[in-house]
Amino acid sequence: MTKTIYPGQTIGIIGGGQLGRMMALSAREAGFKIAVLDPTMDSPCGQVADIQIVAPYDDEAALEELAEISDVITFEFENIDYEGLKRLTEIAYVPQGAEIIRITQNRVTEKEAIVNAGCPVAPYIVCESYEELVEKIDQIGFPSIVKTARFGYDGKGQQKLLSKEDLPLAKNLFDHSQCIVEGFIPFEKEISVIIQRNGNGETYCLPVGENVHINHILHETIVPARISTETKQLAEEAARKIAEHLQLIGTLAVEMFVLNDGQIIINELAPRPHNSGHYSIEACNISQFAQHIRAVAGWPLREPKLHSPVVMVNVLGQHVAPLSNSITKYPHWSIHLYGKKEAKVNRKMGHVTILTDSIEETLIEIEASGIWSE
Repeated sequence: MTKTIYPGQTIGIIGGGQLGRMMALSAREAGFKIAVLDPTMDSPCGQVADIQIVAPYDDEAALEELAEISDVITFEFENIDYEGLKRLTEIAYVPQGAEIIRITQNRVTEKEAIVNAGCPVAPYIVCESYEELVEKIDQIGFPSIVKTARFGYDGKGQQKLLSKEDLPLAKNLFDHSQCIVEGFIPFEKEISVIIQRNGNGETYCLPVGENVHINHILHETIVPARISTETKQLAEEAARKIAEHLQLIGTLAVEMFVLNDGQIIINELAPRPHNSGHYSIEACNISQFAQHIRAVAGWPLREPKLHSPVVMVNVLGQHVAPLSNSITKYPHWSIHLYGKKEAKVNRKMGHVTILTDSIEETLIEIEASGIWSE
């Protein structure tokens, strides 16, 4: 059953990071109150919330408290305790449900869902142990990538194998969980489609983003992605198939590889707003965060329109000081910092959005600024 949540009512958010913060800011614009559950006092989302519940995500008493004070509950990350979330759906209104979390927090079930939706993935096998990897690796061959089934992000929990001599490098991955082994497919670029759907099945995609990673961490998102019309259509069609298969409510980021012939391979899913959609705050008539709030609140969605070509650049811990020293030089940059206290190396601290008439000139400007040279 889809409910409508009205301004003045309370949206509960599980997770107090930057995605929760930007969700909360969008919700506040529409007149909602915000409650957040996070283990950390004064989290990025907690700083802009009405109510902070400081407790672990699997704390049953804390989840019950969140249920009691919230009219609807959403989440900002996928590594939530599934059983706890499932129990929460029995006592609170959680329109996204728990099943999408069960599926997407494990690479094995995620791959199965993508395949069952009728979308292409790289060849892969599942291995329960290092010994099974050694036994079965010839089914995939080299180069290949071993990934832990659970708790991998920003390149963590992965090992590329170029030959049999590299197999021992993947041994410790099995200490954490079963693994999948993917055949490495040469690709031209990485893209993502952020698709959003409400409880009535109304569905829209944000403009496709082209993603550039450095050390497995997203560095830049370029919109519109520099891909053919045919590839764009394939990407959006795949996202719609997956969203429909999962009966999505809210937001799903679908990360993909574009092959040399313009075909696509689905890489990963994230059932929440995504780093590659941050550009939408300035560059679109509706941001991914405002659309997400509309979806979980049971409101009609807005068809996204791109106002201008745009480049979004992540600000990591090592970039904060050089960015702060350069703010006055770039009045056309929109700077977002997330309120995190400690600027650790490679920790996502914020992002910069640059609307532009020339993507190439903007990429040169970013490089020439020297801010991202470290």
